[in-house]
Amino acid sequence: MPKVIISDTSCFILLTTIDHINLLYDLYGDVYTTPEVVLEFGTSLPNWVIPISSSNQDQKEFLKLQLDEGEASAIALALEMPDCTIILDDTKARKFAKDLGLSVTGTLGVIIKAKLEGLIPSIKPILSKIKTTNFYISDSLIEKSIQEAEEDEEFTN
Repeated sequence: MPKVIISDTSCFILLTTIDHINLLYDLYGDVYTTPEVVLEFGTSLPNWVIPISSSNQDQKEFLKLQLDEGEASAIALALEMPDCTIILDDTKARKFAKDLGLSVTGTLGVIIKAKLEGLIPSIKPILSKIKTTNFYISDSLIEKSIQEAEEDEEFTN
């Protein structure tokens, strides 16, 4: 398990919306984020979410030329923390982070990991909840997630 997990806003929003925010704590314990992400989230986060500012403001400002402020700040923080994984859902932000050599997962990756570690019995009910939100997941990503979670491929919303 990585020593440090850093999350962008979308993971907090989605998991809170579907009442599964505690999956993060159950999997990782403390989760780090940035004050910018806390501000984007808009309400208080659980006390196990620890906001830290990136010390490299130049890096963050450079990233903000291409990404939103929360993503830029989270990636800048991840670049300062060895052996970390960053949770990002935005495709462009994920590509930037990977190109910078960071270990990246997404909210679906967190859910799959929770299933594989026995914290939840199935990802399908969670996928059904996600489909009722404004969080977009393609059918192919749903199928891939079900396979990675080692579940049968029958899925109905």
